[in-house]
Amino acid sequence: MRYERRQNKKKKKRRWRKLFFILLLLSASVFTYSFFLYKAGVSQSLQNAETEKVEYEFNGEKDENGWTNTLLIGSDSRGEEHARADTIMIAHYNMEKGKYKLTSIMRDTYVDIPGYGKDKINAAFAYGGPELLRKTIKENFGIDLQYYSIVDFEGFVQLIDEAFPEGIEVNVEKRMSENIGVTLEPGVQKLDGKHLLGYVRFRHDAVGDFGRVKRQQKVIKSVARELTSLETIPKLPKLVGVVTPYINTNMKTMTMLFMGKDFLGKENRDIETLRIPVDGSFENQQVSGSGSVLAIDIEKNRTALKEFLNK
Repeated sequence: MRYERRQNKKKKKRRWRKLFFILLLLSASVFTYSFFLYKAGVSQSLQNAETEKVEYEFNGEKDENGWTNTLLIGSDSRGEEHARADTIMIAHYNMEKGKYKLTSIMRDTYVDIPGYGKDKINAAFAYGGPELLRKTIKENFGIDLQYYSIVDFEGFVQLIDEAFPEGIEVNVEKRMSENIGVTLEPGVQKLDGKHLLGYVRFRHDAVGDFGRVKRQQKVIKSVARELTSLETIPKLPKLVGVVTPYINTNMKTMTMLFMGKDFLGKENRDIETLRIPVDGSFENQQVSGSGSVLAIDIEKNRTALKEFLNK
């Protein structure tokens, strides 16, 4: 009996060794394939992208409440020294709760910029890059940012065209053409990357930047929904590769892949959104040297952001 038990134990050990070896081979194969797709995506974009990137200081910290907060800066400037941020967002990710949230900060929001006094928040990026913008957000809204990503708008175009060759369906609410490089007619239609970028950048109407922020959040939700409706996980490494040459970030590639796969693997992938300033917390003002600004109630907006992340 003892002999049989010893033999059974040896057989189990051999089976576990074989299983471990097979899993190791599978993991290595998946990693190699993913790396191949990633490099293919990078090579594809390098033909058109500006590869020289400015190195930025960024002393980000992980949020004490468990959120991984990433500062997203949209720009059509490739390395200009004093460019202002065209789009400012914070992507929130909580792995324990499995939640994804997005906060848009309107670029005309009038705030204290450390070392520079009061100005529009997008001026912080021009004065001191993503690090000063991080400090400005921390001082005014009390939120820690761990990562930053400066996304050239051409990267958005390349990503959309690679992931969705047939385009993204959008209900264009009015004719749009001024200062967006394309002309959009009203109605439900599928937009390629160039036209979709024009849609999310349009702000020359009665609602101005408020409409633009609303459209940006709507499109991000649509893109996220479309990504999860496709068999996208195998394509994810290439998609990351396609957009990488257009992104200046302190986030490692594997971190981006992990967050992307985690999002696509969840059953509930809803992205909750918030706009700063919130309704009832601001007024339009004219300020010498800054122009038209949104003068905000800092405490109302700080509280709204905290409640948004805690719910």
